[in-house]
Amino acid sequence: MTPTGPAVVIEKLVKRYPGPGGGVTAVAGIDLTIADGEIFGLLGPNGAGKTTTIETLVGLRRPTEGTVRVLGLDPVRQRAEVRRVVAVQPQQASVFEFQTVAELLHFWASCHPDPADPEEIIERMGLTGSRDVRTAKLSGGQRQRLLVGTALVSRPRLLVLDEPSTGMDPNSREELWAAVRAHRDAGGTVLLSTHSMEEAEALCDRVAIVDRGRIVACGPPRNWCTSTSPNRRCCSPRPPEATWPDSGNAPTCWR
Repeated sequence: MTPTGPAVVIEKLVKRYPGPGGGVTAVAGIDLTIADGEIFGLLGPNGAGKTTTIETLVGLRRPTEGTVRVLGLDPVRQRAEVRRVVAVQPQQASVFEFQTVAELLHFWASCHPDPADPEEIIERMGLTGSRDVRTAKLSGGQRQRLLVGTALVSRPRLLVLDEPSTGMDPNSREELWAAVRAHRDAGGTVLLSTHSMEEAEALCDRVAIVDRGRIVACGPPRNWCTSTSPNRRCCSPRPPEATWPDSGNAPTCWR
């Protein structure tokens, strides 16, 4: 995982969906650069444009306007190359319900030319006690960690996580966070979408707050996350007005 420049460069990204009255603009002009070896967070309410930005970044959607480069690659025109170096853990995904955790990860490893050791991934994700359990019998938190494990087994240079800790108990969440940090420490880059200021503060080098398809603030999470905030999962202190591009009024709640 040798650094070759920024991991992600997004310039003037716009994504519109057709419909009555001119349709819907999900992303309204995002500029973003994510450094190689960084854990970067996207925060914002449901419908802010986070998932659309991620889907465009990994080549699942074509930009209406603007450019996206991932590790120097165009995710639309060079999708096959992007798939070799990027792994995505979506909010929900189907797995083979009758395979065990170990069987699924060993199968997934067989699909990649230079996979990580599935047994190492099982240990890293805190699934040793569930190694021989069928995936249909896993708890919600165990299933989420397994999905992240299937992403890690390909040794991605960029790991994209869309709200990965949803439904996890505190212990499962800590194990997930440790695995994310380990990927960064091994030279990987992580893009993380989350609702949780606590998660952003614990993991991210920088965060971008997204609202109505725009980035309204960007910087280290300590700028907005404080241990004395009344609701760190939802609300954040107001950043300087200069960081807000339009009205200068910071939203107070991100749910």
